[in-house]
Amino acid sequence: MKYQNIHKAGFISRPNRFIAECDLGGEAVIAHVKNTGRCKELLVPGATVYLDEPIGRERKTKYDLVAVEKLTDNGDIILINMDSQAPNQVADEFLNRGTLFSNATRIRREVTVGKSRFDFCIEQGEKITYLEVKGCTLENGGIASFPDAPTERGVKHIEELVKLKKQGFGTAILFVIQMKGITEFCPNDITHPAFGDALRYAEKSGVNIFAYDCIVTPDSLIIDQPVKVKL
Repeated sequence: MKYQNIHKAGFISRPNRFIAECDLGGEAVIAHVKNTGRCKELLVPGATVYLDEPIGRERKTKYDLVAVEKLTDNGDIILINMDSQAPNQVADEFLNRGTLFSNATRIRREVTVGKSRFDFCIEQGEKITYLEVKGCTLENGGIASFPDAPTERGVKHIEELVKLKKQGFGTAILFVIQMKGITEFCPNDITHPAFGDALRYAEKSGVNIFAYDCIVTPDSLIIDQPVKVKL
């Protein structure tokens, strides 16, 4: 996945969850934040951020804030893609590479089953697997976790996957960790214990739980290597 026109800037403030004020070459500009999560540990004053300036698209905000450099506890700087639309795009590319489902005959996006809509439906002959994708930007000591804010919608998706599993369908959750340098993934029980409980129950019920890190550059994102899941 590639961005069209990336600019390096400095983060100033976030007046609300949709926009950020940034310093672009000495000029204060407003950028759309492509992540409605809290991201308080990422968007700190003075942080280096990367703004995409989509070509040929007129809109209220000229820029999209898509990535940020984070100073870790051990003094390293890691680049984190924080575009909440990116995980599904790179997951599409990833699935079509055949890594998770090598014998897939058809892959569909945004599939509705009953009252729920899932990110992907993978057909392998007569077998049907429903897959939900979650982007992860929260890191602490080399451990990635999700969510960074309570998500009742996320719990509902997990519960629906468990129901489908009991009906005989294949089910899976893919956590796309939008950074490198991660040793393991775990649910964020401190922020939303119900999500962690739901994820553990899903795993016991036979729902496959995957986590993969990403190769991140200022203008690209690609799913790379599996990460240990610790529930």
